[in-house]
Amino acid sequence: MPDSRNAAGDANKSLTIALVVDSVGNRGNGTSNSALQYAEELRRQGHHVRLVGVGAPDYPVEVHHLPFVSWLAAKQQMQFAQPDDAVFREAFDGADVVHIYMPFKFGRRALAVARSMDIPVTAGFHLQPENITYSAGPLRYIPGIPSLIYYLFDFWLYRHIGHIHTPSQMIARQLRAHGYRARLHVISNGYSSRFHPNGTGVDDVIHGEYDGIDIQDSRHSQPVFRIIASGRLSHEKDHETLIRAVAMSHHALHIDLTICGTGPLQRRLRRLAKRLLPRQAHIGFHPNEDMPNLLRRADLLVHPSIVDIESLSVLEGIASGLVPVIADSPLSAASQFVLTDSSVFPARNAKALARRIDWWIEHPQERAEWGPKYAQEAREQYALPQCVRRFVAMERAAIADA
Repeated sequence: MPDSRNAAGDANKSLTIALVVDSVGNRGNGTSNSALQYAEELRRQGHHVRLVGVGAPDYPVEVHHLPFVSWLAAKQQMQFAQPDDAVFREAFDGADVVHIYMPFKFGRRALAVARSMDIPVTAGFHLQPENITYSAGPLRYIPGIPSLIYYLFDFWLYRHIGHIHTPSQMIARQLRAHGYRARLHVISNGYSSRFHPNGTGVDDVIHGEYDGIDIQDSRHSQPVFRIIASGRLSHEKDHETLIRAVAMSHHALHIDLTICGTGPLQRRLRRLAKRLLPRQAHIGFHPNEDMPNLLRRADLLVHPSIVDIESLSVLEGIASGLVPVIADSPLSAASQFVLTDSSVFPARNAKALARRIDWWIEHPQERAEWGPKYAQEAREQYALPQCVRRFVAMERAAIADA
């Protein structure tokens, strides 16, 4: 068994950390992507990581199939894992700490096995109840359902954990409001260094040049303006408002819209875009490895989401030098990234979003000035190495308390 006191007391000692994630081998899912990024950076910083879950390279397990629920989750690049005590015991043997990402059957059984082996356990809160209700049709209209899910998550897992990782202050406040008593550690999921500006200058932005490529629309004298959004194609991400806003824009003829993601609303959003927009929109899944170049080729990031624990897609966008326009919603932490009033609009308000889009199109000088400011903010506050160092400090605190 590991000597927990030594692991906590020696700040230079490398840790062996088991990360328990239902769906590991899929960067299309935000939680899985975050876990893989943390694992890579933990290893870079000298720690030992054991990934446990569906598709894990180290300790893979089988898929746990649930009628209808698994089908709905699969549309959002999510799978549930089947608990396997033998795999857990192998993965946890000699570990200093176990960190659990989700409060479902897999995570709950991992907690029980780790406790039976006297290994400290921490957990992360990465799934808002509203993510579930918005994906469950009429369920979201029933009063009190989100509060019930907060209670169930707490009952199933979190009340048994002393240290919880929360990616934003917003979700930490929600947990406190719903009676969670553990010590909460607000630590961003961070972004990978693969996301960075390409050095586009003011003159390039003003004159319709991007990365050495002339993007003039052959049918019109005005340059094509590329708007990008990223997130699950589901109700709570509210891409419908973005499509309607682009249709209302004074510059709709010149806007090239890309919405990166997959989900149950893909066909519906494509039909809406085809009906409302004068130019073809690109709506669908893009591999994570393609996202850095895709973001660097865009002119504006729009994030209309109503529900977000943090929003890795916004973080990656601003790190790439994009100015964002973000929905202001009480259930979304994404507005924490806003640096200027021109980057925020009332959630679900397509007219207000259209005005913001038009303003940024018509003010290329300001866009060229604010892009680097957003990138600098990302580097200073949300770079992955510093986030992982704070995560390690949380793990050491949990080990010390064990």
